[in-house]
Amino acid sequence: MTGSGKRTFFPTWSRKPLSRAGKLGLRLLLIAAVASGIIWWSSGKEAATFAQTVSASQLLGNSTPADAEDKLPYARLMLRHPEAEAEAASSPAISIDPLRYTEAAPEAKLAETAGPDGPALGWNSDSGWVEWSFEAPRAGWYELHLDYKPLPGGRTSVIRGVQIDGAYPFAESETIELQRLWKDAEYPYERNELGMQVRPRQTEISEWSVKAASDFSASSRPLLYRLEKGGHRLRLIGEREPVALKKLSFEPQRALPSYEEYASSQPAYRTGSQPKWYGITEAEAFDRKSSISIQTDHWAEPNISPDPQGHLTYNVLGGNRWRLPGEWVEWRAEVPEDGWYVLDLKNFQNYRAGFKAYRTIQIDGEVPFREWLHYGLGYHKEFEIAPAADGEGRPYRIYLKKGEHKITMTADSSPLQPVSLALKETLGQISDFDRHIRLITGNYSKNASDANIDSQRTWDMKKYDPDAGAKLQAIVDRLNVVRDYVNGLNGRDSDLSQAIKSSVSMLQAMLDDVGEIPSKVNDFSTIQASIGTWMSTLTQQPLMLDYLVLRTPDSDPGLKTASVLSRVPYALGDFGRSFTMDYDLSGKNKQGALTIWVQRGRDYVDLLREMANQDFTPKTGIAVNINLMPNPNMLILGNAAGEVPDVALGLGEATPADYAMRNAAQDLSGYPGFGDVMKRFIPGAARALSYDGGTYGLPEVQNFQLLFYRTDILESLGLKAPDTWEDVFDMLPTLQENGMTMNVPKGDYATFFLENGADPYSADGLKANLGSPQGQQAFKQWTEMFTKYNLPIDIPAFFQHFRDGDIPVGIADFNTYVQLLVAAPEITGHWATAPLPGVSQEDGTVARWSPQGLSTAMIMKKSQRKDAAWEFLKWWTSDEVQAQYASDMESFYGMEYRWNTANVEAMKSLSWPGADLKAIREQSRWAKNMPNVPGYYFLGREMEFAWNRTVFDGIPAKESLEQAQLSLQREMNRRQKDFGIAGVGLGVPQIDKPYDWGGTDK
Repeated sequence: MTGSGKRTFFPTWSRKPLSRAGKLGLRLLLIAAVASGIIWWSSGKEAATFAQTVSASQLLGNSTPADAEDKLPYARLMLRHPEAEAEAASSPAISIDPLRYTEAAPEAKLAETAGPDGPALGWNSDSGWVEWSFEAPRAGWYELHLDYKPLPGGRTSVIRGVQIDGAYPFAESETIELQRLWKDAEYPYERNELGMQVRPRQTEISEWSVKAASDFSASSRPLLYRLEKGGHRLRLIGEREPVALKKLSFEPQRALPSYEEYASSQPAYRTGSQPKWYGITEAEAFDRKSSISIQTDHWAEPNISPDPQGHLTYNVLGGNRWRLPGEWVEWRAEVPEDGWYVLDLKNFQNYRAGFKAYRTIQIDGEVPFREWLHYGLGYHKEFEIAPAADGEGRPYRIYLKKGEHKITMTADSSPLQPVSLALKETLGQISDFDRHIRLITGNYSKNASDANIDSQRTWDMKKYDPDAGAKLQAIVDRLNVVRDYVNGLNGRDSDLSQAIKSSVSMLQAMLDDVGEIPSKVNDFSTIQASIGTWMSTLTQQPLMLDYLVLRTPDSDPGLKTASVLSRVPYALGDFGRSFTMDYDLSGKNKQGALTIWVQRGRDYVDLLREMANQDFTPKTGIAVNINLMPNPNMLILGNAAGEVPDVALGLGEATPADYAMRNAAQDLSGYPGFGDVMKRFIPGAARALSYDGGTYGLPEVQNFQLLFYRTDILESLGLKAPDTWEDVFDMLPTLQENGMTMNVPKGDYATFFLENGADPYSADGLKANLGSPQGQQAFKQWTEMFTKYNLPIDIPAFFQHFRDGDIPVGIADFNTYVQLLVAAPEITGHWATAPLPGVSQEDGTVARWSPQGLSTAMIMKKSQRKDAAWEFLKWWTSDEVQAQYASDMESFYGMEYRWNTANVEAMKSLSWPGADLKAIREQSRWAKNMPNVPGYYFLGREMEFAWNRTVFDGIPAKESLEQAQLSLQREMNRRQKDFGIAGVGLGVPQIDKPYDWGGTDK
């Protein structure tokens, strides 16, 4: 909405007299509101302010940690070369034709493309590499510009690594992002039958873009590459998504003036020389954006624009859905005449206590002056309307020509990069010191209830380590410098600086009595966890916008935010509407529609509903009613009562077979296209959904296990990641001599059985087969991990021990993988994944068989719409839909919501690091889930009992396993009798060979 003097109007109140009860209720509400306002006002304290007294160079120093030499952070490179930016302004341009490459890997799948925009190089895969030779006319610093267009693929951005002369110049050059462009399919948004707005489809804008290689977590300006005079080689390395390249060039960096220099270069501003004018641009009315993760949201409070008036209305943009460095949004705004203008932002910034949120602001594609490179919007608890202003509150003025202009805002965390680097190094020093103290004291315990430190012993630390105090003091000094830098940057205290202050107090207590350090080693883990928690949010820059205002400097739009008193009548209005508005969509469910119950969180259900309405129903003509199933017992009770859905999603791995045994699930194997659908999944994982010759469910998501290892620690010990269990046995003495160990989940009997060729059931599914020679060998190996090799039995949190470094190698699942990516930024680059250790075979291969947990979908036997239900399952489990759903969930809600799809092709489309994807795909080849036969639930119980007898009670492995065999067989016989199975085999699918990826694995 633009125009001179336009304002946002809000509903006025009816003057209809209130009843006596209504008047009393209103008085009570007003009294409560006024009281709460007084309490809020009187309890609020003026936050202490801090000046910037520490520079980035003081924070980071001139030294570089030895283990970072191969991957020098860009911030450190610039500290070494303060002259780079000035020199870059005078560098000559160097143009490179992408079609004239000198070398390329076959995996790149290159082809020349022709179109209306001219010839280009089509890089039709996400892998491989391409190399060009070029000449630099003189030495200097250069920006790398790429004229590109993403090719059809997934919904994520393109990523390429950039090497100069065979090496990455700095760490950030390994992952240069070339973003796709997106917009909402329609604006204004459509509304459903209840008048609620429906989130629009995200439409990709397919066009050529020119981008300078950049990383807004490291620098607000494009990254600079150093070129000496002479010949060079530029190599781009495929990491994610295909792309077309029309031009590559090394360019000078534009000299950026200060605001004072910018203002003096434009026509002089004279007070009162322009008519008063302002124009509002709604934040949700953006023109384009860089990621589908940037989303609109609903907000209801006085003076929000537009007012939802009790309906779901997407009237704000961003928040936690616009937080990652490099994510940008672009709006178009028009001004009536040449002149000076001020930019106001109605924004909400209450996501990280005490921290500013940074945005790089561009006008028509350029940052006008240096102060807008990383403009900080201060922390505040409510919406505020404020001009983009300097530290004294004076608004920055920009000179614009009459007509339309583009305003672009990019999330930027580069001011916090020095903090992130300093904390990562300091936490590494704390971890090293922790391990050093444990080596001295022999405190190697990793079990939850087995602390082996003598709390009564007095240690003479000066004897064992004369430098212990000095080492701790250096850590304390560094943390204090970090805290001063953070407070100066924000101008106030923050949650992170409070965590640092608390950590310093704990370390200071150790310094006061160095001899007490051994009895306080657990404090090191507490410190790492406390600081690490806040450290993981440093790169996040959430900011919510209601609208943007361009105005002449003398105008006062009179726009308002919500006040304490205005919230009371507003809340009463919403309360009153709740009695008259229809919020029940169930009553408007389409007749004859599929009924789908989903046992997942509401966020998952809402996205599925949107996608089904936008894609499935228009394609098939089949309407769907998708409802939340908060408890799996609803399905059991509904089945007994005859009130069942057509399709159930989000079920446990064993549920389809459980229902099949009771003739309550539909066999899917007879439906058209069943064979093609099953090719979407790993056969070994899907066998858990088979029963008595039929298939009763489809996999949705999977949970795999991997080997996790700390690369820095294993390298320091001269060790490598183990490939077989023999390698594990060889490395354990070295780990244990250094006060470390390995994590092997004590309940993971299945991996040992499967890797040793032991299936717990006979091929017909009627007999227990635990006591076979292979089974006895597997059970012996499993239990000896804890008796002979003394692995810890009860580790309360492998993640934390792995983070601390005292358990630098271990087996864990997908949840640990996500946790390490999200919550352990201080060890980023110092850990890796590998397939599980396996058992060597005679042909030289290593068997790595292991089960994968599954979440499943099934069609109910009592459904009256089975054919339509099958169409839905085919759509839902398809490559495209699973890839989009996974991408949208992660983009909207973060890495924590990663949808680990069981669809093998869609899984590749997720943003896995290349090395991790390779390990995941290799381990996935060896997936072999346990079949679910009558009495299957006794297997896990009996294996736990057998393990306890051998490990805790010392009963021989063979004898203990025989007891488990007898108990399991007894229960299987009982259940077979219950289900009327009289010696007829169940036909358990046999998986003898690992899955073949067809040569597509890279």
